[in-house]
Amino acid sequence: MTARTLLPTLVLAVAGTSAQAQSPSLETVVDGLKTPWAVAFLPGGEFLVTERGGTLRTAKAGGKPSAPIQGVPAVDAVGQGGLLDVQLDSDFASNRTIYLCYAEPSADKKTNGTALASAKLSADLKRLTDVKVLFSQQPKMDSRLHFGCRIVEAPDGKLFLSLGERGKGMQSAQTLDNHIGKIVRIGKDGSAPADNPFVKTPGALPEIWSYGHRNSQGLTLDEKGRLWEQEHGPQGGDELNLVQPKLNYGWPVITYGENYGGGRIGDGIAAKAGMEQPIVKWVPSIAPAGLVKLKSAKYGPVWQGSFFLGSLKFGHLERVKLGADDRVTEQEKLFPEAGRMRDVREGPDGLLYLVLEGAGRIVRVKP
Repeated sequence: MTARTLLPTLVLAVAGTSAQAQSPSLETVVDGLKTPWAVAFLPGGEFLVTERGGTLRTAKAGGKPSAPIQGVPAVDAVGQGGLLDVQLDSDFASNRTIYLCYAEPSADKKTNGTALASAKLSADLKRLTDVKVLFSQQPKMDSRLHFGCRIVEAPDGKLFLSLGERGKGMQSAQTLDNHIGKIVRIGKDGSAPADNPFVKTPGALPEIWSYGHRNSQGLTLDEKGRLWEQEHGPQGGDELNLVQPKLNYGWPVITYGENYGGGRIGDGIAAKAGMEQPIVKWVPSIAPAGLVKLKSAKYGPVWQGSFFLGSLKFGHLERVKLGADDRVTEQEKLFPEAGRMRDVREGPDGLLYLVLEGAGRIVRVKP
């Protein structure tokens, strides 16, 4: 397979910090996918890939994607919905468990919501068994928008899941009697852990970890075990947030964006007591997707420890480096012609892998 190669831009130093130029390139490792959404890495070196239309496949570098894996839960592939995130359990080598996040249709197929399921992947990689729905967003809505749907497993085995506010449900992001516009934390059996922040709050759903989110398309842990997410603003105001339990991240009361076509949202302000500020904001929006904090030293000290996220709107890879005080020290746009980027992951080899949604490719960033 012929690799497609693109060179990045030079580093843009922020706050007086200089950095040496990097010269990695992009190499296609899998193509022939249809609207890929997320990638996970199997122990044998193969990729496990979701396609938004409802198909789960495996693929090898340089090879063709497999036939659809059987046993995937029914998904509602409408608008922004479908089969979305995939993660391997931390003990996958022993238990063969994977997690899938997807748009789940209601029984009458008139509404939908974000759901999380576990399943066992067969040794021949051809089917899922023992599929269990661990979490189902409530209430379901008649909406094609803002499913969120990123999964992270914490070191203690608990699962975090990001949930969008479904567009029409934006006001519900500020109340605790629903799962709209929230990040939730559950056990691997679907239960709400006893130490979740709202377990003892009357009227609150016990799975809620944080609230006031719009549409999170990236979720990751840093080396300290802290949870980070990025989320889409409306017209402007995309955010990178350090997510902590019980905190309110402001949507739709405060935002750095505005209504599509103009006009204020909520209080028409960007800061308010009792609501968290983003660590990084993007105005205009880049429509971020995917999020990882690079542990590897494969690209040298400048990139190590940086956050990487894709841009759906502009088709580039965004790099953000923070100092010890979580303030931006470096920020740059890489591979400006890569294409609509849906996911960013660090592979077992320490390299960055990007899911290019429109191109139907997975590409690797070569040092």
